[in-house]
Amino acid sequence: MMSSNSSGALRLRRKKNVKKGIQFCLMVCGASGTGRTTFVNTLCGRRVLSGKDSDDPTIAHLEEGVRIKPVTVELELDEEGTRVSLTIVDTPGFGDSIDNEACFGEISTYLERQYDDILAEESRIKRNPRFRDNRVHVLLYFVQPTGHGLRELDIELMRRLSPRVNVIPVIGKADSLTPLELAESKKLIMEDIEHYRIPVYNFPYDIEEDDEDTVEENAELRGLMPFAIVGSEEVFEMDGRRVRARQYPWGVVEVENPRHSDFLAIRSALLHSHLADLKEITHDFLYENYRTEKLSKSVTDPSLSQSGMEAESLDPQSLASQSVRLKEEQLKREEEKLREIEIKVQREIESKRQELLARESQLKELESRMVREQTPGSTMPGSMLSREDMEDDAEVGA
Repeated sequence: MMSSNSSGALRLRRKKNVKKGIQFCLMVCGASGTGRTTFVNTLCGRRVLSGKDSDDPTIAHLEEGVRIKPVTVELELDEEGTRVSLTIVDTPGFGDSIDNEACFGEISTYLERQYDDILAEESRIKRNPRFRDNRVHVLLYFVQPTGHGLRELDIELMRRLSPRVNVIPVIGKADSLTPLELAESKKLIMEDIEHYRIPVYNFPYDIEEDDEDTVEENAELRGLMPFAIVGSEEVFEMDGRRVRARQYPWGVVEVENPRHSDFLAIRSALLHSHLADLKEITHDFLYENYRTEKLSKSVTDPSLSQSGMEAESLDPQSLASQSVRLKEEQLKREEEKLREIEIKVQREIESKRQELLARESQLKELESRMVREQTPGSTMPGSMLSREDMEDDAEVGA
């Protein structure tokens, strides 16, 4: 049973999400013609990415390479008005060249650059309140619907990028395969992932610690991998309802029909059930590993410092201790800065207090002089100073 405190915190978090919106970043990657653009437009319910109309024959022989194109859209998640600021990072041009080595580097560099921005922001004494976290939380990799397993290109990309981002494999344009072909293709792809030990995001769960609903949901999603994706920007009238679908001479494929496509499952996982988990793994595991690697390169091993050699490899315990030490040093610098500010404020308060005491002393002196002037035998008989005059004199004296 949920306590009043936890339910109140949940309501407060929902109100905050409604007001600010949730930031989430999704990267889509795959060779041309695998359905990335259509999937993104179907997911957002609007035209976010524009497809390539046609190739120019005069430059068809040129290899442009991959291009990184982020675009941000605002989506409303539920009836309560909870919004998500969804950043879509498209990678047109990937897999189109004969040699795609540069593509791996371009995408990997982009992912690491977002981590570097966070690392630099964390190192500042005064943070930027308007800083935007652009780390990519999940990468959907579109596998070509060949009916076979993974190609060398697919294996290499997922192996290189999985240490930097949560990778989820999907089969684009899955309606081009028969049900039997699709089932066999899923089986072969997962066998390749296991054989090459590619650490994809496989909807982790713990039978002993997680509740029954979580275990059941994650096991079901894991069983659907790789997700069979069908997208469509066209809406049709079917039995009095409007549905997104693709129409063929032999029938209609409904995008949101679980018997035709896994689109509903992947959309629910990305924007609802596993959104928070993907963000947590990105920050607590992927980013922390990158941060440790980055900082360890700038730390010199004491045993090698005399010869000027930098330690190239450190055991995990040493890396962890160095990371903790660097955090403690940063915290110490921030505490010293706060202490300096506190001392400065205390000095200003003491100065104002002394100034106030001086004015009170002047006021008492004026009151005493007024009393003396009103007594018989005063050198200025009949002269009286008003309270306002005394305060004016006190201000002049100050």
